Amino acid sequence: MKLKEIMTPNPITLKPDYTIAEVAIIFMENKIDGAPVVDENNQVIGLFTKSHIYRVITQDVDMKTRVKEIMRTENILIGHPDDEFEDIVTPYVPRLPVVDDSGVVGMLTRGDIAKAFFDSYQIISSELDAIINSTYNMIISVDGHGMIKVFNKAAERMLGLKAEDVIGKHILDVFPNSGLMNIIETGKEEPMQKIVLNNRQCVSNRSPIKKDGKIIGAVAVIHDISEVEKISKELQYVKELNEELDAIIESSFDGLYVSDGNGITVRLNKAFEMISGVNGKEFMGRNVEEIEREGIVSQSVTSLVLKKKEPVTIIQKTKAGRTTLATGTPVFDNDGNIFRVVCNVRDITELNMLKQKLEQVQELSQHYESQLKTLRLRYSDSNKLVVNSPEMKNVLETVIRVAQVDSTVLIIGESGTGKELIAETIHEYSARKEGPFLKINCGAIPENLLESELFGYESGAFTGARKEGKPGYFELASGGTLFLDEVGELPYSLQAKLLRVLQNKEIIRIGGMSSKNVDVRIVTATNRNLLDMVQNKEFREDLYYRLNVIPINIPPLRDRREDIPNLVAYFIQLYNNKYNLTKRISPEVLDIFMEYDWPGNVRELENLIERLLVTVPGDVITKKDLPASFKNRENADITRVLVSGIMPLKDAVESVEKQILEKAYAKHFTTRQMAKVLKIDASTVVRKAAKYGISLGSHNKFH
Repeated sequence: MKLKEIMTPNPITLKPDYTIAEVAIIFMENKIDGAPVVDENNQVIGLFTKSHIYRVITQDVDMKTRVKEIMRTENILIGHPDDEFEDIVTPYVPRLPVVDDSGVVGMLTRGDIAKAFFDSYQIISSELDAIINSTYNMIISVDGHGMIKVFNKAAERMLGLKAEDVIGKHILDVFPNSGLMNIIETGKEEPMQKIVLNNRQCVSNRSPIKKDGKIIGAVAVIHDISEVEKISKELQYVKELNEELDAIIESSFDGLYVSDGNGITVRLNKAFEMISGVNGKEFMGRNVEEIEREGIVSQSVTSLVLKKKEPVTIIQKTKAGRTTLATGTPVFDNDGNIFRVVCNVRDITELNMLKQKLEQVQELSQHYESQLKTLRLRYSDSNKLVVNSPEMKNVLETVIRVAQVDSTVLIIGESGTGKELIAETIHEYSARKEGPFLKINCGAIPENLLESELFGYESGAFTGARKEGKPGYFELASGGTLFLDEVGELPYSLQAKLLRVLQNKEIIRIGGMSSKNVDVRIVTATNRNLLDMVQNKEFREDLYYRLNVIPINIPPLRDRREDIPNLVAYFIQLYNNKYNLTKRISPEVLDIFMEYDWPGNVRELENLIERLLVTVPGDVITKKDLPASFKNRENADITRVLVSGIMPLKDAVESVEKQILEKAYAKHFTTRQMAKVLKIDASTVVRKAAKYGISLGSHNKFH
């Protein structure tokens, strides 16, 4: 019990310059007989009680005398609020000031002390009653005159009497055959006396109660031994249970082998004999290490359990040539020592064969599943992916395979090629598809804000920060996928932190002192050449190799022109439905689209389709509706040729000639038309076409 629980708080205090007359009035008005004297800082400097006033009166001292002249200043006992009452207060302490760092906060008076002692007595008495009434055995005690003083709950329960009905009565009036009066008279103990109470067999232990060498009563503790009969029946049940357990062990298909804590064989079943190919009698009483040395088993799992003191599972080879899966489990006693090792042995010879066949089937299943996902994504009515070209089909197959693992992916491609869409597809076909998919553009957020967005911050990390702190994208994406777009724009100072996340799977918030584990898959994308940036010291080399675990290159639209018709059809349907239109484009427009280089890639194509559908008044979009950059490209396109790097000039000329002829054949169906456009003779067209193996029927036009 602490002083603060029983003290009188905010007590009356005296100042050293108070007169005796003033103090006498304070004592009478507040009905107190003492108070601490404090200085201007509320610190105790003395103690003044009514005894000082009596002394002043008897010694005829002037009542105007100051308190400081006669107050007690020495041997003043002072307590603190958290002091234990029993450690501070004694019968010789009539009052006690209680102080803390601010000065006097309470006063322990005689009344407080008396109440505390009374409460302690009540608690002890209540606890003693609780203990006696919680005891399973009957307890009955009497005083020196034989009057019943204690009659616990067990006695009430077993004897059918209420304590309030018998306490205060003479023991012989309630139990005429009681021997407690003999105990008082003789002062001798009578242990283990058999008695009958309410037709129940009991054992009574009777003892005298002594105080200061005198007998002041007697107590009987009575145990109902009828419970022993139940225990006997339970023992019989345990015996039957053991017999049943023996039958179960022997009927087990798995081999069971039991040794003691020293590795000595104590028990095994018939299944173990069959699996190991030995007679069980050869094992009994033998040490497992000896059995292992004789080659009966290739390795003893029991020996491993005894060494490691934990469950162990191994593959064993038996003397009979069988392959077994053996699991040993230790059984500990109350002191933590192994006193039994139980081994379960299963023949897996045939199971291994089935496992091999199953693995083959699973490999085929995984292969077919991957193929099925690829086909489903390729041919489904997806609102996101439009794939027709061989290049994008290869990309799609790679995406499906990559989605099945958690490796870091770097998506490389020009702006507008659909890098974000590929990242979403990886997430949707991964095991993390139920988790969040968060994306952040590293080049669109200022450097001073990007770090807090990625890693979060703690309370008070910087001016304007939320007082509760804020989690970053890495924490928010835990269990899912985080897509870092334009990762090449990531400031050099943050690249080291990103590397830490990739290596250790943990982050530290801004202003934080401890790391947090994050379970997130990182997918990044860029339209820049990171390797060039590494060589120019603009990008960390170690981070580059961490990001470039699985690179996926998205070809620009000009390198996969087969996708253009499908994309055009998709975007026309999309925006017709969105704006409730029924517009279409003419074949000549599609021809122009097929020849255009699309520097903005798919995004440029989508934006152009939306603009044409919204702005063109008619239902059919023709060549004249196209922007100026698309008009009159026919002749210009003929002069656009490609060569694969540096080569002999003669080879380059022939390559350009072949490309120009192919383009002419793609647009014109007669030699005369091609000769007119190329400004050469028709015979020259025929001769050069034959030279390069070009025929009109070998080219396809898109409509």
